[in-house]
Amino acid sequence: MSALATPQTAPDAAPAAPVRVAYIMSRFPKITETFVLYEILALEAQGVPVEVFPLLREKSRVVHPEAAAVTARAHFHPFASWRIVRANLHYLRRRPADYVRVVAEVLRGTLGSANFFAGALGILPKSVRFAYEMQALGVTHVHAHFATHPAVAALIVHRLTGIPFSFTAHGSDLHVERRMLDRKVAAAAFAVAISQFNKEIMLLECGEEARDKIHVVHCGVDPQGFPRRTGAHMGGALRILCVAAFEEVKGHRTLIEACRQLRDRGVRFVCDLVGAGPLRSEIESLIAAAHLDGLVRLHGAQPRQEVARLLAAADVFCLPSVPTAGGKREGIPVVLMEAMASELPVVSSRLSGIPELVADGTSGWLIEPRDSAGLADALAKLGADPALRLRMGRAGRGIVEEHFHLQTNARLLQRLFMASSHGEPRVPEAAQVGNQAAPCST
Repeated sequence: MSALATPQTAPDAAPAAPVRVAYIMSRFPKITETFVLYEILALEAQGVPVEVFPLLREKSRVVHPEAAAVTARAHFHPFASWRIVRANLHYLRRRPADYVRVVAEVLRGTLGSANFFAGALGILPKSVRFAYEMQALGVTHVHAHFATHPAVAALIVHRLTGIPFSFTAHGSDLHVERRMLDRKVAAAAFAVAISQFNKEIMLLECGEEARDKIHVVHCGVDPQGFPRRTGAHMGGALRILCVAAFEEVKGHRTLIEACRQLRDRGVRFVCDLVGAGPLRSEIESLIAAAHLDGLVRLHGAQPRQEVARLLAAADVFCLPSVPTAGGKREGIPVVLMEAMASELPVVSSRLSGIPELVADGTSGWLIEPRDSAGLADALAKLGADPALRLRMGRAGRGIVEEHFHLQTNARLLQRLFMASSHGEPRVPEAAQVGNQAAPCST
């Protein structure tokens, strides 16, 4: 893998100024977005200080223990306060033209979408406060996770302060609504797509001239946090695991129907569903209607250590993602990376960026979205062949170690942040570690 070139410094030149990054995200700490948390921790382990500016404070019963220290120092703000008013008055007095222009740009850019326009009105005042605090903290680069409101907030900070910014586009934030995407990419120092699939979608919106500005940087996991298997579980019921929020895009309906078919075929199995969400009661009803009580078990949202224990106890991981009528799609689910790092074969969907992670027939099986019969076939095949499970699981871990390693991809982000903070015009596309994609099956 090639590293990003760093500028040559004369022997008597002063060392480069330190990099200080601010992260903006929709909600924090959100248990279904742990990739943001672990990316921050990986960057800080590499010596990059990160200030955290969530748009909203997530209130959840279950929080990963690593989030506590980051949450304690995060910059949380309400939608309105005297501190926010003072920050807005500060820029209105000091940079009135920039202040008026960015307000007009954001409101004009979100006009036509009730959701985006209302959201922009809500986050605009506190984003101005973010700008004020980031300047005081000496932030040198702002990075937003998600191409929607967090990227808008980063754009506002940039327009008021001149601090360069970037953003990562994931899944539904790109596939459902791309309002202002071209403007955000144009203003950003660079943009990040978590898959080649997403990059091509962004280019359709922004034009080929943006190709060198959009970098593919995969989300990642630390394989060392997931112990290797000494062998496949032999005998007994096939243990299927699905860790996903109860939302339509995750495909639980397809999985429940596949489980019914497995039961009718006489396949011995137990399926554990871990997660919470708006469709939980519907999934419970589907389980009861299919008479799968005791075979399909719901565990609710779980902290990281319990998820790791369930991964170690499972035989196969299943995430049958589907596109929704509203346009929602997965990016590349990090939980699939965790399962593969745990040396589990995975069964998922041939959808968006997933084939860039899961090598069909090598590290698992890919099915067409909503193909419950195909899903049942794949699960039955894995259930009947422990050696195949072991072989696929080990291949999957190798893919994660080579292409989806958290530390490797955090180093790439670090170099991108350094290039931006030090005023380098751009990072050459050929130097991007994250563009070395895993084998893709389409």
